[in-house]
Amino acid sequence: MPIESSGLPLEGVRVVEFTHMVMGPTCGMILADLGAEVIKVEPPGGDKTRSLPGLGIGFFRSFNRNKKSVVLDIQTEEGLATAKELIGQCDVLLESFRPGLMDKLGLGSEALRALFPRLIYVSHKGFLPGPYESRLALDEVVQNMAGLTYMTGPVGRPLRAGSSVNDIMGGMFGAIGVLAALRERERTGQGQEIQSALFENCVLLASQHMQQFQMTGEVPPPFPSRISAWSVYDTFTVAGGEQLFVGAVSDKQFATLCQVIDRPDLASDPALATNAQRVAVRPELLKKLGATLLLQDLEALCAKLQAAGLPYAKVVRPDQLVHDEHLIASGGLVSMDTGDGGETQVALLPLLMGGRRPGVRHPLPVIGEHTDEVLSRLTTASA
Repeated sequence: MPIESSGLPLEGVRVVEFTHMVMGPTCGMILADLGAEVIKVEPPGGDKTRSLPGLGIGFFRSFNRNKKSVVLDIQTEEGLATAKELIGQCDVLLESFRPGLMDKLGLGSEALRALFPRLIYVSHKGFLPGPYESRLALDEVVQNMAGLTYMTGPVGRPLRAGSSVNDIMGGMFGAIGVLAALRERERTGQGQEIQSALFENCVLLASQHMQQFQMTGEVPPPFPSRISAWSVYDTFTVAGGEQLFVGAVSDKQFATLCQVIDRPDLASDPALATNAQRVAVRPELLKKLGATLLLQDLEALCAKLQAAGLPYAKVVRPDQLVHDEHLIASGGLVSMDTGDGGETQVALLPLLMGGRRPGVRHPLPVIGEHTDEVLSRLTTASA
């Protein structure tokens, strides 16, 4: 069966995915959105991520679009043989199992690349090789290890980021590695192993604070206790208990803000003439601004700030994004068939390519939906 023409940059690239949860599936989703044929290998009964409760309930829907589902039991001799045959027809393999499992099954990088030299093998791990490599990791584990929870919460109350930031970012770096390896394979004819890891991911997120320490010799304070570079860069409560972030990062912006909220006394105060002067008295200044903003209607204030060209943002919940006018108008939020008779709205990759957004081409696959289609090609190829 010929590969479906998509006109997308990775058309013709075939990927086999042995992953679950978030990091590996994110990598596969990015490649699929960009046009690769991504075959998700699920165990009998399906990927357990499909049935996670609570905060995990949206994982499968969020990170598995545009893929094909094949059910194989790679713990059996027959399933393992079929998996190897399928891998031999693919350009890229993605895996996110615990350290050592793929090697134990005979599906490790070294064994497979000896059989298939052009194969690009991508492992999504907790840690790159080193003293920590055998430890099990979760997003929250590495957020604590790499300083993110410390920087996010107030003093004495480390707080994780409210999303699977390292899992998602790890999938992104896995995909970046695939793109680079495909380009290198054009030159050398050889595949290679790629590793992407949660801990190293989070270290990159914390790198600006590491540099801050090395440049000043002072331990960076957590974000809620930070010494701000700007006098007005905060979230305020306005009328009705609504919350609004407002930033004024230059002297001109501060003057404009004072005009917008009708506080000419602050704009004309010589003790507040420069940003450095305002930062020196920041707590008192924020109290004065807060008292004024508390009387402001949210929508009316947003309209004034928009007209004045000042940076601002309502504090938005994820459920409100489903109706966000910009996401809808820009084509970044689209419908997807969930494969069970339902429909959902999904956020697309945050990029524009040649004026178009890589979107949803196929419904979310049901368990094993493409098993016959994909495995029949193995029979055809070996005939």
